[in-house]
Amino acid sequence: MATTPPAPPPSGTPAADPAGLRRERRAWYFYDWANSVFYTSVISVFFGPYLTALAQEGAGPGGRIGVLGLAIDPTALYPYATSVSVLLQLVALPAVGAVADYTGRKRELMGLLAYIGAFATMGLYFVEGSAYMLGAGLFVLANLTFGASVVVYNSFLPDLAQPDERDTVSSRGWAMGYLGGALLLSLHLVLYLFHGGLGLDQGHAVRIAMASAGVWWAVFTIIPLTRLRNRYRGAVLTGTRPAEPGRAGGGRAVASSFGQLWYTVRSLRAYPRTLVFLVAYILFNDGIQTVIAFSATFADQALGLGQEVQIGAILMVQFVAFGGALVVGAIGRRLGTKRTILGSLVVWTAVVAVAPLLSEGSAVQFFILAFFIAIVLGGTQALSRSLFSHLIPRGKEAEYYGLYEISDKGSAFLGSLALGVALDATGGDYRLAILSLVAFFVLGFAVLAFLGVSRGIREAGNTVPERI
Repeated sequence: MATTPPAPPPSGTPAADPAGLRRERRAWYFYDWANSVFYTSVISVFFGPYLTALAQEGAGPGGRIGVLGLAIDPTALYPYATSVSVLLQLVALPAVGAVADYTGRKRELMGLLAYIGAFATMGLYFVEGSAYMLGAGLFVLANLTFGASVVVYNSFLPDLAQPDERDTVSSRGWAMGYLGGALLLSLHLVLYLFHGGLGLDQGHAVRIAMASAGVWWAVFTIIPLTRLRNRYRGAVLTGTRPAEPGRAGGGRAVASSFGQLWYTVRSLRAYPRTLVFLVAYILFNDGIQTVIAFSATFADQALGLGQEVQIGAILMVQFVAFGGALVVGAIGRRLGTKRTILGSLVVWTAVVAVAPLLSEGSAVQFFILAFFIAIVLGGTQALSRSLFSHLIPRGKEAEYYGLYEISDKGSAFLGSLALGVALDATGGDYRLAILSLVAFFVLGFAVLAFLGVSRGIREAGNTVPERI
């Protein structure tokens, strides 16, 4: 007869061995280092302009391409592919979190998803000529598994840090990601600028860069997989007992996890302020992800800047964001996490509003705007991740981070859809289309401003940090 398992320990309970906990944290940071190159080199720099160029070359007499029976503008293919991947994430990511919580095998699940995404990214090497639909398909798979792996990765945060430590630990992870992305992107910039001397054409250099991001992702994922450990969190909120780690059958685990997912969605009614934060985050972070994902394409299509300028600007963003994540994290500890996030959203709104006014061909103006993005980019996301960890009922980290990840790295469904529709309606005018993103920052700011964070933390059964 099944017995009721013990209640889960308080969220964020550290390991008994402080040295072991430090090793786990360092290994945890390295998954940001490993996966951020997909976000930096593939999403932010190479894939959008490359796929758009292939689609434009394959356009018919009317200047449009056929996708699943629909005729669309070639510039809309990348936004629509992003939207499809995130639409799939709407279902898959919370379910992945449910599987992680139910089985207790977070480490193994993160590794499986990471390697599917890494190999799909390597497959982009074979996208050339008229194979723009192959490229879109591989990107959808890579972005889906990228987001799913980060769900499980994020769920380790409460296990590795006490409430008052999470801003610092989360910020260090983001900073490591920016540093890793910057280092590989530096090599990609050299490859791109000197491709002729290496006997490569431009397209071949881009394909090598994208594939190497997949290799980097696969290799450095080994570090967290060898150091992180699974933790059994206890009974789920439904009162049904999950199988202990290593004992749940695959089919039973998945079926039970989808049932638990439905319970989790319904249970949000008991945590209204957690739900309100998710709404605010989905709004403003959709805007952030869309700005980052389409910045290179905007520079190409609206400003006429070459890819060497795009790569240089985004490389600068990576290095500045490394320091920005740490600095904004420190500001959050002094002024409060919520107040710091709200201040960063003011900067994001100004950036999007100014972008259409940039002069065509002005690399200096583009670099200045990119600098302001870099200052607030990592801090906004790191503080949001740590703030949300306080609003999660204990023992439900992976499931709730599944809902959260719907609008995290590379997961801008509403923003990319809005941008795609605007581009389709304006015939590919990026200057007008980019203004549609202002609404995401304004609405996200308004929702977060009126959220009672401390009360929400207490409702979730967690300890309110000294400054929040």
